[in-house]
Order: sequence, then structure tokens, then C-alpha cells
Amino acid sequence: MNIILLGPPGAGKGTQAKKLVEAYGIPQISTGDMLREAVRNQTDLGMKAKKYMDAGQLVPDEIVIGLAKERMSQPDCAKGFMLDGFPRTVAQAEALDKVLEEMGRKLDHVICIEVPEQELMERLTGRRTCRNCGRGYHIKFDPPKTEGVCDVCGGELYQRDDDNPETVANRLKVYREQTQPLIDYYEAKGLLRRIDGVGSIDEIFARIKAVLG
Repeated sequence: MNIILLGPPGAGKGTQAKKLVEAYGIPQISTGDMLREAVRNQTDLGMKAKKYMDAGQLVPDEIVIGLAKERMSQPDCAKGFMLDGFPRTVAQAEALDKVLEEMGRKLDHVICIEVPEQELMERLTGRRTCRNCGRGYHIKFDPPKTEGVCDVCGGELYQRDDDNPETVANRLKVYREQTQPLIDYYEAKGLLRRIDGVGSIDEIFARIKAVLG
């Protein structure tokens, strides 16, 4: 089974990805992992990508697509794969279609976890981290016993810069703008599976499994 996993920041995509890997025995492939592995293995494409990364530049699409093809050709992808964070654009999606066709494979499902924006804001802006030991909390879903104080070490809890309301709102806006064309693309192909991302982890996973069959 070959799937793509989409979802905004705070939708619980990482948690569901882990459960999918365990349940279906397919590897999770993210752009970052692909790049790091290719650089570590010093493949031709990996070394080309490294030049761009070292210069702080975006790795060109043709290299990313090549890396995806390399990764999907590995033995652990024989039963399928889950792409996470790739493709990011319609151009990448079209290139991926061509690569899969060359490999004699196809996408089965594009899972899109959907959560209302207000809920995402609440999830992301409510996170707190201990300055001392790094333990994470949430003021609503997993609060400390004493407000602002870590249960484990008594350290001060703080809100990370990327969890403040302005930053979160911007991250969600960027996600919407970048991902909507991709959602439209896969919807037109009949591959998009919209999943209600509100509920317990197990409830959401049950919805995904029902769609995957």
C-alpha cells in the first residue's frame, strides 16, 4: 500500500504516522530523512543535495524526486511506503506520478487529517516546556500539578517562540496556502481521503484504518 500523509501543524500527523508504520509494516519517508540518508550514504544525488544544503539553499525538485525514487526502490518499500512532507507542490506531485509509473507502481490513498483552525490554535499555543529538563506539558490536555512549574524537576515552564499565537497563525496560513493546491490535485484524481482529526488518538486511527480497508 502506497500512501501520502497530509495534515497541518498540530493535527497529530506524527502520532498517526507511527501507528501506521506499526500496523502496516511500511516505512515512513520524509524529505528530511531521505536527504540525510542519501548524504550519509554518499550517493551521487546525496552529494549533489549536500552542496545546496551546505549553502543554505533549497534542494531542487529534480534532486528531491530522484532521492524519492532511490528511497522507494529499497527493499523495505516492497510492501509499500508512506510519504510524509512530500510532495509539497503540484509540480512535485506530477513528477512523483511519472516516477511511480516508471517503477510500475501507483498511489493508493492520500490521507488528509483535518482539524478546525480554532482547535489547532488551542493545541499549539497551549504547549509548555520545562526550561530545566525539557519535559512537555499542555495547559489544557496535560497540565502540570502546579501552574508554570514542572512536576518532574520543579523547573520553570515556558512557551516556545514557535508556539506563540502570531507564529502559529502564520504557520497555519503557510500550510493552507502551500497544501490547498495539492489537496485539489489529489481530490481531482479521486485519491484524497479526508479524515476527521478531532478525537482520541485511537478514534482517529480507527477512521484512517476504515478508509485504508
